[in-house]
Amino acid sequence: MDTAVHGRTHGTPQHGAKAGADFRGDHFALFGLEPRFALDTEQLSSAWRRLQALVHPDRFAGGGDAQARVAMQWSTLVNTAYRTLLDPLARAGYLCELRGVPIDAERNTAMPVDFLDEQMQWREDLDQARADGDAQALQALAARVEQRRQDVLRTIARQLDEAPVESEARARATRDAAAEVRVLMFIERFRRDLAPRARRPETG
Repeated sequence: MDTAVHGRTHGTPQHGAKAGADFRGDHFALFGLEPRFALDTEQLSSAWRRLQALVHPDRFAGGGDAQARVAMQWSTLVNTAYRTLLDPLARAGYLCELRGVPIDAERNTAMPVDFLDEQMQWREDLDQARADGDAQALQALAARVEQRRQDVLRTIARQLDEAPVESEARARATRDAAAEVRVLMFIERFRRDLAPRARRPETG
């Protein structure tokens, strides 16, 4: 997940500046969006297409190597910002970081106790269904996991978008959201595990 906030390249493309894009702000500011978890993906995609057309390196091909390099850097930034905001997991992690609470999943693996029990049950059910060759049980498990995913997404939206203005309460809500993001990360990995396995080519 790309949650980089800093490290902006100096020198804003002229066409992008004329379009009103904030190349020195965060990903939301770049696309002129309010920093919220819930967003209009069509509006995001429209803004991305507009900016990508403005900063595409081909537009600066005749401006020399230096200008072409800057255009490439900004084009990369636009694409990175778009991918981050388009993906719910990446967007949630990015918002938490903007509010001072990095996910830091490699070192911080804290999750709600009830979810630890739930994921253990999922794993047992998955192993049993595969051992039995029970496609119906796998479908039922996938439905349970998807329902849990939607519940977590709603919880994250509430914690991030309805957080109190008061700083300590807002920080607490963001920390709670970060814990839910770690839950969502596990759910997404488990969903990949649930995906049908590719058949091995027959030999002999």
